[in-house]
Amino acid sequence: MFHKEKPDYNRHQYGFYTLDQLVPEDHFLRKIETVIDFDFIYDLVEETYSCDNGRPSLDPVMLIKIPLIQCFYGIRSMRQTIKEIEVNNAYRWFLGLTLDDKVPHFTTYGKNYSRRFQDKQVISEIFNQVLNQALVAGLIDPNEIFVDGTHVKAAANNHKYRTEMVKQQAKFMSDQLELEIDLDRKKHAKKSLKPATKSEAKEKKISTTDPESGWFHKGEHKEVFAYNVQVACDKHGWALAYSAEAGNVHDSQAFPALFA
Repeated sequence: MFHKEKPDYNRHQYGFYTLDQLVPEDHFLRKIETVIDFDFIYDLVEETYSCDNGRPSLDPVMLIKIPLIQCFYGIRSMRQTIKEIEVNNAYRWFLGLTLDDKVPHFTTYGKNYSRRFQDKQVISEIFNQVLNQALVAGLIDPNEIFVDGTHVKAAANNHKYRTEMVKQQAKFMSDQLELEIDLDRKKHAKKSLKPATKSEAKEKKISTTDPESGWFHKGEHKEVFAYNVQVACDKHGWALAYSAEAGNVHDSQAFPALFA
């Protein structure tokens, strides 16, 4: 028979362990740490770290690894990611935190990340270096490439905007397609088609809180300021290239930046 009193499950047991012993040998984050050397990040952001005696800044490698954890394990928000790190030994091991180290507050993380990596060129360089290391390690198979896009809601107030009249952009390679069609029709002794009617100017909403975003509406989706994110991956799911355009940019217009 079971005792009515709840067992303590050895919750007060003392032991001597290293953090490394608490992380399984076949854990996914161990594999990442084996293949990818993140030390190059220190050189990339060296100029953004001051040499004064103010409050210590968060480790730049940790600032990059935290969103990787969020991505790898599909955690919905940075706030929740920080909470998960507090209780997950493998996450602490990956970030170089001890069991006693305090995990940075999500707002502290956000401020440090923005300060160190607000330069898009730095982020692109980190992406390219990690991708190159994965390629050298033989993890990427470029024989098959898959491209897909999605719209991501911008952190913009939908009620704060101005309107402008802008010319509509032609779709990717539309001029080249028209030329090839015309050549084919001439080859078969057919009359040339009338040139396509040039699109007239159209009213466009410009966000005053995030001007780089675009007003997006598709089907029954709510109208919001958003971004059109295109990603190319290999068959193993490694992201090989990406592009981020305003949400009102058509996929055919966003593709050239990814293709290049």
